[in-house]
Amino acid sequence: MENSILTDVLLPLSLFIIMLGMGMSLVIDDFKKVVLFPQAVILGLVGQIIVLPLIAFALVKLFNASPMVAVGVMLIAACPGGSTSNLISHLAKGDTALSISLTAISSLITVITIPFIVGLSMAYFLAADQSIQLPVGKTIVTLIAITLIPVSLGMLVRNKYPSFAIKQETKVNVFSALFLAFLIAAIIFQQTDVVKIGIATTGLVVLSLNAFAMISGYAMAKLFKLNTRQSTTMSIEIGIQNGTLAILVATTILHQPAIAIPAAIYSLTMFITGALLIFWRRYQTN
Repeated sequence: MENSILTDVLLPLSLFIIMLGMGMSLVIDDFKKVVLFPQAVILGLVGQIIVLPLIAFALVKLFNASPMVAVGVMLIAACPGGSTSNLISHLAKGDTALSISLTAISSLITVITIPFIVGLSMAYFLAADQSIQLPVGKTIVTLIAITLIPVSLGMLVRNKYPSFAIKQETKVNVFSALFLAFLIAAIIFQQTDVVKIGIATTGLVVLSLNAFAMISGYAMAKLFKLNTRQSTTMSIEIGIQNGTLAILVATTILHQPAIAIPAAIYSLTMFITGALLIFWRRYQTN
């Protein structure tokens, strides 16, 4: 997935649209839930920003992953949830309001934590390859441009034109899923040999990461006595990551398609585990 119109134009533009759509699903009250329900929100953020990267680091060490794979796994672990996690939470009869709040807040925080976690990961795993560097300043500016700005604009649209914003929510969710599927297909088409090797060497790592993330989220929630709907959302928010953002960082900022492979494989995995969770929760509630 070399530098092209796809990575330099379509990918950032599409992510901007996706985040704009997410912003149109938000109102100020979503952020007030930090005060109203601090335990659930703080626990979710700790799970996403601290626990998940720690699990990822432990797994890449356990499986002795190659340096590029290790950085790719750490990158997907550093990303926030996305509109996909909100949709899955809704379908799985979780706490959709909590899901939206966690996604929104983590998207703001990860503007800083992604460069920090990925920078440390590259210094640790790619120390021998000084040719690959993370431009921290450019990364932060890019993340602000494709996350904070469109989310803010989306919230402004929601405030001024609520009926219009609500009507766009389903369209944006569909676009988000379809574009991620397109990205994965493009990576497989352009990097067929790398993907084949990646599935063999990375598949077990990312599957383990996704499974441990979702189980850990649910276990943490139950440990702190959150209800079943909140626990379901915690599992989803910690296990379902913004694969589109991870692929953008790998291809557009780092210019390293190999680092995007774990994100692509993880994205496929999380759709499968997300679907299983939806069926399980619906079976439970029937």
